[in-house]
Amino acid sequence: MTFGEDWGWGASKEDSRKIFDAFVAAGGNFVDTSSNYTNGTSEKYVGEFVAADRDAFVLATKYTLRRPGSAFNDLNAGGNHRKNMMRSVEASLKRMNTEFIDLLWIHIYDFTTPIDEILRGLDDLTRQGKVNYVGASNFPAWWIAKANTMADYQGKTPFIATQLEYSIV
Repeated sequence: MTFGEDWGWGASKEDSRKIFDAFVAAGGNFVDTSSNYTNGTSEKYVGEFVAADRDAFVLATKYTLRRPGSAFNDLNAGGNHRKNMMRSVEASLKRMNTEFIDLLWIHIYDFTTPIDEILRGLDDLTRQGKVNYVGASNFPAWWIAKANTMADYQGKTPFIATQLEYSIV
């Protein structure tokens, strides 16, 4: 989240590289970012950092929040709906210079988009090979349970991970 200084704070490219290299030296291989973090700079840096050995890393990114560079009144530039999902994934793939995302997170529950629409879009992305797995970040457990029940019944890609806002500790 702090790779890049676009928000007036965060790590420079050089410091981000040092952080990344220390992470890898300690045995790390799971990198999690977002299409929104530092207006897309985080994804750009991550893509550059993993480029030399892309297959050694599990690359995760999120979509939902307003896409970088979009107009404030562009309602299609944020949310969990299909249009934002597809545009966000295409932009993330381009910024990270990769052919696929290992784990695509839906970033935030938007209280609006129907589960069927989300499942269909995510399933299309996995069938196209652009996404390997899907997860939900900051979603209520009941929603994930309902979505996975529907995915199982409809033969669609299920959520395999959740990222919660609060620690049980």
